[in-house]
Amino acid sequence: MYEWWKDEVVYQIYPRSFKDSNHDGIGDIQGIIEKLDYLKELGITMIWICPVYKSPMDDNGYDISDYYDINEEFGTLDDIDELIKEAKKRDIKLIMDLVINHTSDEHLWFKDAISNPNSPYRNYYIFKEGKDGQAPTNWRSVFGGSVWEKVPHEENMYYFHAFSKKQPDLNWENPIMRKDIYKMINWWLEKGIAGFRVDAINFIKKNQEWCDGPVDGIDGLCNCFDYSRNIPGIEVFFKELREETFDKYHCMTVAEAVGVPYDQLDLFIGKNGCFTMMFDFNYSHIDITKNEDWFPPQPWTFKEYKEKLFSSQKEIAKTGWSASFLENHDMPRSMSRLIRNKEERTPKTAKLLGQLFMFLQATPFVYQGEEIGFLNNERQSIDEFDDLNTHAQYQRALNEGYSEKEALAFINRRSRDNTRSPMCWNDQKFAGFSDVKPWLGINEHYKDINVEAQINNPDSVFSFYQQLIALRQNPLYHHTFVDGEFMPIDTEEHVIAYIRKSDSQTILCIHNIQNKKTTYPIQQDFKVLLSNEDVILEDNKIVLGAYQAITLLL
Repeated sequence: MYEWWKDEVVYQIYPRSFKDSNHDGIGDIQGIIEKLDYLKELGITMIWICPVYKSPMDDNGYDISDYYDINEEFGTLDDIDELIKEAKKRDIKLIMDLVINHTSDEHLWFKDAISNPNSPYRNYYIFKEGKDGQAPTNWRSVFGGSVWEKVPHEENMYYFHAFSKKQPDLNWENPIMRKDIYKMINWWLEKGIAGFRVDAINFIKKNQEWCDGPVDGIDGLCNCFDYSRNIPGIEVFFKELREETFDKYHCMTVAEAVGVPYDQLDLFIGKNGCFTMMFDFNYSHIDITKNEDWFPPQPWTFKEYKEKLFSSQKEIAKTGWSASFLENHDMPRSMSRLIRNKEERTPKTAKLLGQLFMFLQATPFVYQGEEIGFLNNERQSIDEFDDLNTHAQYQRALNEGYSEKEALAFINRRSRDNTRSPMCWNDQKFAGFSDVKPWLGINEHYKDINVEAQINNPDSVFSFYQQLIALRQNPLYHHTFVDGEFMPIDTEEHVIAYIRKSDSQTILCIHNIQNKKTTYPIQQDFKVLLSNEDVILEDNKIVLGAYQAITLLL
């Protein structure tokens, strides 16, 4: 069966921060509709929108209280229907975020479960009795603190949450709960969406022995990952999920699955795996600890980064398909993360990073603002941050003995708010995102980095992204970029080069990720398909300028 999703170029939208249409400082669905022509001009073929479902917004929509309704700040179900319709007019598909590891504690299921020990919904979640006057296990949640929260009015009962205490995990061991989830998924697919990005899906199976782990912090807890992520038996849930939902619609599904060993990829994206593709975080998490803490910053080299990137391409190609990305709503801006010297974070550098990822063997994902070369935003106080995990990481850093100044530096570098600040459409007050004060502070660089300044500038980052997308989608080269073999090339540390090769074509992509010139030997004739500066050839060597990116047809 034709795997149509390989042909797409996806644009990720964080709805709260994309465009405010109703003057409340919060982005909404009508704001997305308003900017569909902009996205069409960029050249993307699909949008992924982060959750817009009914939610108390403890974790910005990843805590869903009603899967069948839209949160008022975003609009209505009619707005979603209009978005699907208007996007289709422009040949743009839509995928939604699917959050089925947990719900909000304000979901009707959980409200009934926690208030009534005999509720049929109690088994929709994970309730356990404590032991020896303590929580059932010593596992630490992703956002800090115990994974267990005591149930009010019950002497020794706790419920499980891998993330926030307001995000109780669903009990996937319960077949009745699973059927309700499948019913909901199919309801959305019937609406005409093209599929889902599936949130934290490798958490749905827990170690049923519920045993303590070795303490790894001064909080007396251990990381929950070894007991609640990638647990054997998850493949049984995956098989049923796929057969009851995704297979029926031949839809696109993208697994967010951090920490998956390459020898387990077949469970996710293999011939009998659950999803059409997945994000691989093995290279993007090179700067954080094994426990995924943001402190202390982990040292890394471009040699290591290149090895991890090439390994990812090699291993995934053995099994299935990948979704490539530079940044997303859970990460800082890629320019600020990968380019260490502030002075070198320039439009030219943004173009290089864009090319590096656009032509990998994968479906490329572009995050809002990436196409104009956005940077991190330096905040002066913890009070300026909204993100739940940022506050948790800040507090953990303080608890581990770091100073307030050090803790603030850690979160400024890695906070999820770096990519969640409002989209900058122009250099006016509130950056054209809204005409009132936004829910989160505008990026400090908005005067210089905004859409209006770039959209008609042929030398801009935006224009280069247009060219990147147009080149990947060009019928002359599309087959090679999609189906061609990925062949890494051994080069000096700061040069990342690879070939995309099909039966009829060989395309060479070279990236000089350093602030100095170097050379690349080449013996063949070539045609320049794209470059972020003039290509110079001397004595059978290409002279690579600082941060130059070149795509050549050999």
